[in-house]
Amino acid sequence: QVQLVESGGGLVQAGGSTTLSCAASETIFGFNRMGWYRQAPGKQRELVAIRSTDGTINYVGSVKGRFTISTDNAKNTVLLQMNSLKPEDTAVYYCNARKYRMGNLSDYWGQGTQVTVSS
Repeated sequence: QVQLVESGGGLVQAGGSTTLSCAASETIFGFNRMGWYRQAPGKQRELVAIRSTDGTINYVGSVKGRFTISTDNAKNTVLLQMNSLKPEDTAVYYCNARKYRMGNLSDYWGQGTQVTVSS
């Protein structure tokens, strides 16, 4: 069973930066894509950033130019560098990994890590 373990986050002042890390229990080359979602109180979970194995990267519009997703292949880790943080970035951030094999789609999730941006 795939495990994703997140770290980072916490309380950050508006305008500050922090980095989230997600370590996978197996090589990240086995996933079709990896990324980050977030869920704010009272809101639906939304995609923040994803990186596919072909190198394609997509961000939700509200974080473009501020957040950067990257991978450390040697450590089987996906990172989310978050700069110029805003109070509206406050949410629980979840790491996601997706596999698509023989017509079957499997999504794996981390436990979530809280990011709180104070104004």
